[in-house]
Amino acid sequence: MPKTAATLPSAADPSRWKALVFIALAQLMVVLDATIVNIALPSAQTDLGISDGNRQWVITAYALAFGGLLLFGGRIADKWGRKNAFVVGLIGFALASALGGAANGEAMMLGARALQGAFGALLAPAALSLLAVMFTDAKERAKAFGIYGAIAGGGGAVGLILGGFLTEYLNWRWTFFVNIPFAIVAAVGAWMVIREPAGSRNRAPLDIPGVVLSTTGLVALVYGFTRAESAGWSDAVTVAMFVASAALLAAFVFVESKVKSPLLPLRVLLERNRGGVYLSLGLAVIAMFGLFLFLTYYLQVVKGFSPVKTGFAFLPMIAGMILGSTQIGARLMTRVAPRLLMGPGFLVAAAGMLLLTQLEVGSSYPALILPAQLLLGLGMGTAFMPAMSLSTHGVDPADAGVASAMVNTSQQVGGAIGTALLNTIAASATTAYLTDHAAEAAAGGAAAQLVQAQAMVEGYASAIWWAVGILAASAAIALTLINTGRPGAGDPVASGSGSGSAEDAGIKVPVIAH
Repeated sequence: MPKTAATLPSAADPSRWKALVFIALAQLMVVLDATIVNIALPSAQTDLGISDGNRQWVITAYALAFGGLLLFGGRIADKWGRKNAFVVGLIGFALASALGGAANGEAMMLGARALQGAFGALLAPAALSLLAVMFTDAKERAKAFGIYGAIAGGGGAVGLILGGFLTEYLNWRWTFFVNIPFAIVAAVGAWMVIREPAGSRNRAPLDIPGVVLSTTGLVALVYGFTRAESAGWSDAVTVAMFVASAALLAAFVFVESKVKSPLLPLRVLLERNRGGVYLSLGLAVIAMFGLFLFLTYYLQVVKGFSPVKTGFAFLPMIAGMILGSTQIGARLMTRVAPRLLMGPGFLVAAAGMLLLTQLEVGSSYPALILPAQLLLGLGMGTAFMPAMSLSTHGVDPADAGVASAMVNTSQQVGGAIGTALLNTIAASATTAYLTDHAAEAAAGGAAAQLVQAQAMVEGYASAIWWAVGILAASAAIALTLINTGRPGAGDPVASGSGSGSAEDAGIKVPVIAH
């Protein structure tokens, strides 16, 4: 039987598995940074004299730059080369981290965080799109994305452990400095082993109007949700941000449909499988981000866990994510359709979330929180792996960077929405509980402390009910929108790039196609 283009030995980069090590290391650094700074924030705030009103900007400055510039970063990676974008992103992230660790005041800290976000927006889509163009065999691609998905899912919880250790036993500044060795090793390794497939760049002129409209539109959206958390949903500035975001993003879609070389070709969004991934994953992240926040506060404030003990308490979720991603998702993706992994995966995660609606002040960690975390980890790990792989489903290699940026954008925006939305729901439920138990709260002493703790847990449980519904919606979207068959099953799906039969279920061979 003659070999096809897809089976030619030359189509596979011999250094691809070495490259995966450095790509995964960079991804771990970015994901760690998202949670590690949260643990260090109280200490940094005290040292640098940051006011309570401004402390949220340590998180928000990063989120705004990262979320707003992701599409731009993805297209830069497509245009200049993903290896170049990856290495520059790593070096920039390391320098920004050094600046944050050496910060001597509020302005320096906020500037460093914004720079971290900007370079992260270049680094993250470059990393994911490198995997998309380097791993072309269906089984190998499943394994590679399984490893990547496990790191993307579990790295945040690892950040809680590492952040706890560094803050408790060293100094908050080390939560920034720790990024530097990660970045140096990943950059040197990537420069030595990564070789992009020939002809996979997009050398079209940069769409400047698209860059401006998408960046300002996403920044307004992320800022709107961030502000809603502190100022409320009816706040005039919050409402203005949402209105501005809707207008800017609508203008962006219009411009993209007209220009010759769009920043985000609408074919990337309109292919139903990729669209299903972006939507279902964004919703799932809304649920997960809220949960991380609530469980961290529950364990530290209600149960009295130290930062380090809290970090270790998240280990079952990490184990579940790694198991779900590498042992379930990666093994089954070449045997069953992706929707049959994503849909059930989100439902298993919803079952774990459902257990946590039973939280009480005296809930047992081994009897309730541990099994709930295992279910959440297994479900999300199983769903994340095919989701990451399908984010570049059937896409032209020249669009791989911007398609990868879209999955990062859906997660970033989902995280901002999740934190604001679920936190607002929890706060409202807590206030309602305290109003109903005002007499006990006014009594003072141990009784008042107990009522306060019960009110907090009531708020968490109410918000977690919403998270259950959101995960169920994610499952429904994955099962209905995503219709591609298993990789290699001969289920061709049009990508909108005009390549048609050159693809099979999202696996495209860059070397041969271009």
